[in-house]
Amino acid sequence: MTDDITTTQLATDGEATQLVDATFDLTEDGDDSEVERPWLRPGKWYVVHSQSGYEKKVDANLKARIASYNLADRIYEIVIPMEDVVEFKQGRKQTVQKKVFPGYLLVRCEMDDETWFCIRNTPGVTGFVGQSQKGKTPAPLSRKEVETFLSAKGDGKEAPKRKAPKLDYEIGEGVRVKEGPFADFSGQVAEINADHMKLKVLVNIFGRETLVEMDFSQVAKL
Repeated sequence: MTDDITTTQLATDGEATQLVDATFDLTEDGDDSEVERPWLRPGKWYVVHSQSGYEKKVDANLKARIASYNLADRIYEIVIPMEDVVEFKQGRKQTVQKKVFPGYLLVRCEMDDETWFCIRNTPGVTGFVGQSQKGKTPAPLSRKEVETFLSAKGDGKEAPKRKAPKLDYEIGEGVRVKEGPFADFSGQVAEINADHMKLKVLVNIFGRETLVEMDFSQVAKL
């Protein structure tokens, strides 16, 4: 067992995101057969819930606990899923990174009593997603979920202009997400901001309802 945490296993928030992004880059000829896939790495991926806005603090706290408990050989990686978003500030276009799932972190580890205790009792962690009953082992993400949530990084490009959508959504109405990291997810309209052409939709992510903001043009009625 090593006492050191490698930079690959436990990078800073930005580095962790870059690490995940790199695994999805394809070769120039389009052959991705040799590209590492995150679901093939040692251990399994679990979802940890924290208070929204405290993800980086939880990330730092967990890294410190991993070092303290000498668990770098069983808790391999912490990721705060991020995506590239184009914004206009003071008349200038810039690409910024935003959290894809506010309030959630992904942890790749070998789940046992010791690693569970280390993660679950990290300051700021409110629980594991997928743990149906107290004392039960949390359910890991499936391969499809790992691919979906770790590849939701955006491309940093400005979204193409679209025709203005009709303002005919209602609170409680069912919608399907057409594009972006939540494509093909279904949910219910929770809030409508007609002035900014945005909706807040309750989407079932990681087994629980999560409020996600998106443009009118990103959803369609069921």
